[in-house]
This record gives sequence, C-alpha cells and structure tokens, in this order.
Amino acid sequence: QLPLVESGGGLVQPGGSLRLSCSVSGFSLDQYAIGWFRQPPGKEREAVSCISSPDEDGPTRYANSVKGRFRIARDKYTVYLQMDSLTPDDTAVYYCAAAFLSVCNDNDYSGEGMEYWGAGTLVTVSS
Repeated sequence: QLPLVESGGGLVQPGGSLRLSCSVSGFSLDQYAIGWFRQPPGKEREAVSCISSPDEDGPTRYANSVKGRFRIARDKYTVYLQMDSLTPDDTAVYYCAAAFLSVCNDNDYSGEGMEYWGAGTLVTVSS
C-alpha cells in the first residue's frame, strides 16, 4: 500500500492561486509516476497532469484546459500542483495517484494504470 495524502485545497477567488501537495510521510516517491486528477461536482473524473518517475525519464503531461495555468513539479518526497489563474470551472475534488516505475503513458493518464490513490482535497473557486 502507498498511503498518498493530498493537501492544499481550499476556497479561492477567481483569478487566484493554490498549490496542492501529494506525499507519503517519510517515503520517497522517486520510483513512481504521479498523476493529478479531478472530479468536478456531478461530472466524471478527468486527468489534470502527470509527471513521470525520475528513474524512467518520461514525459510530463497536462490537460488542455490547464496548460499555461497549472504546473506540476516534484522533489524526492512530494509532488506539487501549482494552480494559477483559477476559474470556477476548476472547482473539483483533486486526487493524486501513483504508478510504480511508470512514464505517464495513456493507461496511466486515463487513471486505469494508477495503482494507488489519495482520498482527495477539495478546491472551490468562487467569489
């Protein structure tokens, strides 16, 4: 098991920023591709971004709807999602997920290839 924990969600005004974090206490995530997914109210889950395992040197991916506004980054223990220029359409529960020694391929990016999931953190963009 990999007990992923997301943090950093909350209420923000349109145009504002938030930074989400995904980590496992005291555990390196270097061997995992990490994806961020979100589920808006009443809608299906969708991929937001994915960063490959550094050991595998794969791509970083972004959904078209967040390109230029969101940025994914990682250090040894945490994967971050910097979210800028937020709009009400970004309101959702955000989940991080992990796939061992993976490269954010289509199967990972769909969510099907992700092996471990966090419980999610709520992001609400509203004035």
